[in-house]
Amino acid sequence: MNPETVTTSAAPDIRPPDGPHGTRLLSGWYETGGPAGLAEHLERYSPAPLAAARSTLVSAVQQAGLIGRGGGGFPTGRKLATVAGKRGTAVVIANGMESEPASHKDQTLLFLAPHLVLDGAVLAAEAVGAPTVHVCLARTREEQYRGLARALEERRRAGTDRIALRLHSLPHHFVSSEETSLVNWLNGGEARPLATPPRPFEKGVGRHPTLVDNVETLAHLALIARYGPGWFRERGSAQAPGTTLVTLSGAVRSPGVYEVPMGSSVAGALDAAGGPTERLGAVLAGGFFGNWLTAPLDGTTLGRGAGVLAALPEDACGLAETAAALAYLAAQSARQCGPCRFGLPSVAEDFAELAWGWPGASVLDRLNQRLGLLPGRGACRHPDGAARLAASALRVFGDDVLRHVRRGPCAFAHAPLTLRVPSARPPEDEEWR
Repeated sequence: MNPETVTTSAAPDIRPPDGPHGTRLLSGWYETGGPAGLAEHLERYSPAPLAAARSTLVSAVQQAGLIGRGGGGFPTGRKLATVAGKRGTAVVIANGMESEPASHKDQTLLFLAPHLVLDGAVLAAEAVGAPTVHVCLARTREEQYRGLARALEERRRAGTDRIALRLHSLPHHFVSSEETSLVNWLNGGEARPLATPPRPFEKGVGRHPTLVDNVETLAHLALIARYGPGWFRERGSAQAPGTTLVTLSGAVRSPGVYEVPMGSSVAGALDAAGGPTERLGAVLAGGFFGNWLTAPLDGTTLGRGAGVLAALPEDACGLAETAAALAYLAAQSARQCGPCRFGLPSVAEDFAELAWGWPGASVLDRLNQRLGLLPGRGACRHPDGAARLAASALRVFGDDVLRHVRRGPCAFAHAPLTLRVPSARPPEDEEWR
């Protein structure tokens, strides 16, 4: 079977959305400068090929090599095939929570192209035999919820979908976007992660096999269904095909959300925002669960993280930036297991002492010991991500670590932060439902 045409059922006059600078998800915005309603969406893309979804979409997504755009980087085709192969009625969740503070890509996509995301969710539901799609958004983003509600009403009036689309607003905490948190909340519990196994694809909403996909992933799926895996692979690399949305912030000329080919170098991605405004000391890749990177950046490619690059000026204090992020992560834990209740706050306190106090060499011994105890021991991956961020900071800012230990805080430790770190106030118990 030809991978170029396995699922392509668009009308002949509907051209694939290869817009300025190779954009796809954002190409329509470049043409109109605004979000697309249903009529404009259908004129641009044609109706979603629902009839072919159940028989060919899983194969097409596997051939396309689409990986999840929510941070985990899991092969989407494998998830589809696994859920489709389970016994029982499946459920689909479109995850638009975007709890990563440094990321705005999902919010941007849902504002500009809501129907592309909803098409992807409906197509995924057709492929796995699910009668219902749950669209999950953060409760704090009221305007976003109203915009998606308008889009769903447009589709209802037009009779676009035979799949039930249900919109939900969930508590907005860092761990509440984890897939088991969504399942737990939809099952009547709190928006806190569950211990696994079983994973949602085994027993999810109502104990049914459940497909959970990030909204950007679903938008790409909707394009693959129309234009085929061969078209999708024309961008990106053989190992990482397609394009991806990246939030660029910090010391770049035009911060914002950009679409770049997968496999792009970090330096090339920063150039999409006009490049650095000054000499850089490091770049945070992947958000608060990511890694600090240093020059040279030309040979470093985008990873499979949360689609975030934050450029840190050379005169900023990377230890202070990391300490603030760790304090936030410690406060945002679900407080369900020892690593989150005790280990992560201790690491955050040690890092705060390293950044802003007069720590002495003993703080490094404590940090290294505690960081070794966090990964793989939590009920979810929250401690793992925090430990990864802390360890990368100790490695990348090693010279600064020694100076702080010997001389105390540097001149830039108390300067305004480059990262936009939310308040570290822990959620109240009643805020989880």
